Amino acid sequence: HIEEPEFGVTELSDLIGMSRSQFYRKLTALTDQSPLEFMRHIKLKRAASLLEQQAGNISEIAYRVGFNNPAYFAECFRKLFGVSPREYTSPFKN
Repeated sequence: HIEEPEFGVTELSDLIGMSRSQFYRKLTALTDQSPLEFMRHIKLKRAASLLEQQAGNISEIAYRVGFNNPAYFAECFRKLFGVSPREYTSPFKN
């Protein structure tokens, strides 16, 4: 479901059979992240893997992992990895 922009915290908590508030408490206790932060982190890690594999351009990968806005994707990516997606891909290009 990672590639579905509409797939959010409510859908994930329903999928695992917990109420949204239960899910929030348990996930926050385990990861020290809100469910939204956790899901964004998973999407960005997947995007990094796809960038390493050169599985598309940055915009394609942003959409592929569920971001609707490539600029917002780049902003979140930079916050997590400390570099832009373009800078991240440089070592993997021929």
